[in-house]
Amino acid sequence: MSSSNDALEDARLTYEQHMRTCRQCHADGTHCAVAKHLLRIYNLARRDRMRDTGRGPTTA
Repeated sequence: MSSSNDALEDARLTYEQHMRTCRQCHADGTHCAVAKHLLRIYNLARRDRMRDTGRGPTTA
């Protein structure tokens, strides 16, 4: 389970660092293509972690 925690933390840190340093994101006030991609990776890692811990949404 630590690997899913590590992946989630790495994805979050990468996304946050990009948002702090990207000139395009700051100039436009919107997410650039890289930021959107990094956010997608973060969301996938978060979803995987939720599945690993059993806290994900249930389907009937």
